[in-house]
Amino acid sequence: VAVDMPTGLCSDSGKRLASRPLAADLTVTFHAPKPCHYLADGPALCGTLSVQGIGLAADAGRGLRPVPARLVGPPQGLGKPAFAHKYSHGHVLVLAGGPGRGGAGRLAARAALRIGAGLVTLGCPPAALAENAARLDAVMLAPVADGAALSSLLTDRRISALCLGPGLGLDDTAAGLVAAALAAGRPTVLDADALSLIARDQGLARALHPGCVLTPHAGEFARLFADIAGDLAAPAPPGFSRLDAVRAAAARAGCTMLLKGPDTVISAADGLVQLHAAIGPDAVPWLATAGAGDVLAGLVAGLLARGRTPADAAAAAVWLHAAAARRFGPGLIAEDLAETLPAVLRDLGA
Repeated sequence: VAVDMPTGLCSDSGKRLASRPLAADLTVTFHAPKPCHYLADGPALCGTLSVQGIGLAADAGRGLRPVPARLVGPPQGLGKPAFAHKYSHGHVLVLAGGPGRGGAGRLAARAALRIGAGLVTLGCPPAALAENAARLDAVMLAPVADGAALSSLLTDRRISALCLGPGLGLDDTAAGLVAAALAAGRPTVLDADALSLIARDQGLARALHPGCVLTPHAGEFARLFADIAGDLAAPAPPGFSRLDAVRAAAARAGCTMLLKGPDTVISAADGLVQLHAAIGPDAVPWLATAGAGDVLAGLVAGLLARGRTPADAAAAAVWLHAAAARRFGPGLIAEDLAETLPAVLRDLGA
């Protein structure tokens, strides 16, 4: 049993301070958990976490130092008013790649529809229309050959959120689509290939705006913010954590950042940080499957279309994504996530 935290663990970052820190079966801490209980090596070294009250008020200590992060809880307000219509809940445009590369976009589009967006359109190169039409029913289709075609499509102001990156490609046409999407200034989720394009093109990076949500995994984050990722990986200073890294990246990009992982961190550009820790009984190892990130991107986009702020949409999507994976359990593949979502929403009373 460890009291507060195991010896040899940094309380701020969850990094190892010793080559062989002690590992506990049970860690008992007091009043409130610390970042190390959720971040990096901390969960594996802490074992089961027990937080015990010691008679302090819930807000005791507030104002003594900045609160590192807010823990993400179940989202509220996901239901639909009885007399609303489909355009009341937004229209998501998901951009997909060419023939043979549409699966990721379709996963994102279906997730956006399942989370309650009123309409979802999959935009793809004309040559990929037939392939996508054979796989989609409720999701609409639109030919989008290049950035100019996307700009023309976005003259429809009813399109309220964009999602691009999954299966998009890394060629000049894909870069033109990212540029046109950013120029439109709509709430936009940027994932996968879109992140790689932004990492190699400073013009695209400068076009990011407050309505954007970037959803990198660790490798993509390192390509986007090599210096910040280097500080995070370095043994010193040990207190520099994923919370600090994502906060710094969001401030630099001027938009919301969602760094995926068991310890998913979300930061708005203003520095408000949220943490979703899928550890212990909340662990979701089944999410380590191809396409799961595409579904998450679609969930964020659907919630943006419904009017949530970027940081709130990102946090709600992460919680719902993990909850759907836990509810389905072993054998999960990406397609199962959107199909399990209705049960999760019912559990929430939506």
